[in-house]
Amino acid sequence: MRITFAADGIELTGDLRVPAGARGPLPALVLTGPFTGVRDQVTGLYAERLTREGYVTLAFDHRNWGESQGTPRRHEDPQGKLHDLRAAVSLLRSRPEVDGERIGAVGICLGGGYALKFAAFDPRVKVFAGIAGAYNNPYTMRAGMDYQGALAGLGEVLERQDRGGPVEYLPAVAGEGEAGEGEAAMPGDEPWAYYGTGRAASASWRNEVTRASIRELITMDNMMGADFLSPKPALIVHGVVDRFCSPEGAEEAFRRLDEPKRLVWLDAQRHIDLYDAEPYVSQAVEAAVAFLREHL
Repeated sequence: MRITFAADGIELTGDLRVPAGARGPLPALVLTGPFTGVRDQVTGLYAERLTREGYVTLAFDHRNWGESQGTPRRHEDPQGKLHDLRAAVSLLRSRPEVDGERIGAVGICLGGGYALKFAAFDPRVKVFAGIAGAYNNPYTMRAGMDYQGALAGLGEVLERQDRGGPVEYLPAVAGEGEAGEGEAAMPGDEPWAYYGTGRAASASWRNEVTRASIRELITMDNMMGADFLSPKPALIVHGVVDRFCSPEGAEEAFRRLDEPKRLVWLDAQRHIDLYDAEPYVSQAVEAAVAFLREHL
């Protein structure tokens, strides 16, 4: 069912799924997903599959994205997303279908890092699962780029906006023949193969993102959640080859986690395989369900 709820006075829109014929109260999962993603893409697919396995699920559009309110539109707000997740759990705990003492956080792609950090600091969340997760931290970002140069350029963007200029945008993805393989927040053929095609079709998704979102991506530290999650159980599911959310990042998060924890490698060769491709989605869901049934 379509549902709305508020976070910091901002109205968010989500889909609450309840297992058919189930008698509550049931364990529940809040989902958060990829950069630029909206709820009828990756999180909606995983929510539907997990609901079939007996979980109440909430997939929603974060502030600034999709059908939810918030400005600037299509801007990444890390602290705001954590607040959104907090409000989502509050909503779940208010529902008669939900056992408020059995709530987990599931994150896919960039949402993996958000779900990890959120679960680490919210006692109401009892378990974390990350699928093809991006566990961003500034140390890794600094090692792979001209960090100070990037900060300077993005600082100029923000200064122009602070002085009254318009919010500046760039394409989320750009494939061959689209923006001429040009600048994009997620460059390359692989992101285009999902977002630039019918695979990601959604009436509320737009191929643009604020330039300032890039600053958020390279300065956020979601990896730190691994240091604080204990004693909550943690599951990490990741593809053995992933050019966008590195297996090394998944390994670092797993290393920094305390027991109980589990790392499941899937024989996926592309990051977006775990967005919607079989058998990888089924394998990820099976791994998550096995872990959740043990710990939630």
